[in-house]
Amino acid sequence: MHALPQIVLASTSKYRRELLARLGLPFEVAAPEVDETALPNEAPEGTARRLAEAKARAVGLRYPQAIVIGSDQVAVLDGTTLGKPGNHANALRQLKAMRAKEVVFHTALCVHNAASARIETRVVPYRVRLRDYSDAQIERYLQREQAYDCAGSARVEGLGIALIAEMHGADPNALIGLPLIALTEMLAAQGVQVI
Repeated sequence: MHALPQIVLASTSKYRRELLARLGLPFEVAAPEVDETALPNEAPEGTARRLAEAKARAVGLRYPQAIVIGSDQVAVLDGTTLGKPGNHANALRQLKAMRAKEVVFHTALCVHNAASARIETRVVPYRVRLRDYSDAQIERYLQREQAYDCAGSARVEGLGIALIAEMHGADPNALIGLPLIALTEMLAAQGVQVI
């Protein structure tokens, strides 16, 4: 069996790091240092795709022999992008706005072979419909789980699941930030077999 190429996750997200670790492959983590501002009139999935590629390419310059994994996620509610709330007041506003509505999470994944310059990018959408929860339930949730670093202000892998009515998509890992089903296929195309 030949040696695995170096794999680098172009992200400082602890959630993406935990997801990638599930595949059991050795990998390093590098901050992509990319401006994540959306361009004017850019579609949400376009923003996610562009940023995933930009992150992978930026880290690929520092790791020229590696397979670099970049990812980005854009959440959309009624045509408006939801960012990471950052604090309690913003999380409260987001969760009130999302009540009994559907949010679409566009998670882009880019696998960039820096040595061969081969690059593949996919966007994996995931739809989440929220419950018609009360203001008091929002407060109780945020007291127990401060999901201020999550777009949409709820951690689906934690207590945030109690706020959700339905979820639809090809890969629940996409919702957390790294679509592992697509990633496994994309790594295989680069000669990296997970199993």
